[in-house]
Amino acid sequence: MTEATPDRALLFPLAEGREKGYDREAVDDFLARARGTFEQGQAALDARAVREAAFPLRRGGYQIAAVDAALGRIEDAFAERERERAIASSGAEAWVDRARGEAQVILDRMSRARGERFDRVGPLAYGYAADEVDLVTDRLTRYFESGDPVTVEQVRAAAFRPVRGGYREEQVDALLDAVVDVMLAVR
Repeated sequence: MTEATPDRALLFPLAEGREKGYDREAVDDFLARARGTFEQGQAALDARAVREAAFPLRRGGYQIAAVDAALGRIEDAFAERERERAIASSGAEAWVDRARGEAQVILDRMSRARGERFDRVGPLAYGYAADEVDLVTDRLTRYFESGDPVTVEQVRAAAFRPVRGGYREEQVDALLDAVVDVMLAVR
């Protein structure tokens, strides 16, 4: 199916051919919930929940890159609102102090020796390729320490090969999420 049904317009381009895309109904439902939350100013969703949104893959689904780009913009809008509310509530200095503290925790993790920055999975299990993760964390360290240019989109797009005995994926993903949080906090 490549066309919208009469009662439902397509929000994004569809995956082509045999390629799978995000389940249209799941994406549409999530975006409706996000819009309602944002417009009503509720706290039911936040920037992190938008970043962590996941959708089943289906043939005839929405193109992944198009949905991911939109989710990035939505996350930015939620983060901006969260920043504004926190500054109004606690003041800019408290907000900056919190971001600075989070950045220091990140730097402490990334300052570990290459190959030892994260726990490893067992020798028969798959995790992220340590050398690739270390390259990204080296770059992020330079961003935090000396302001080398890195964008939120680059952090969001970081991907690593699965290898046996690699870094534990959950830990790497949590660090990258924390980096995005700090970057959005100081935009």
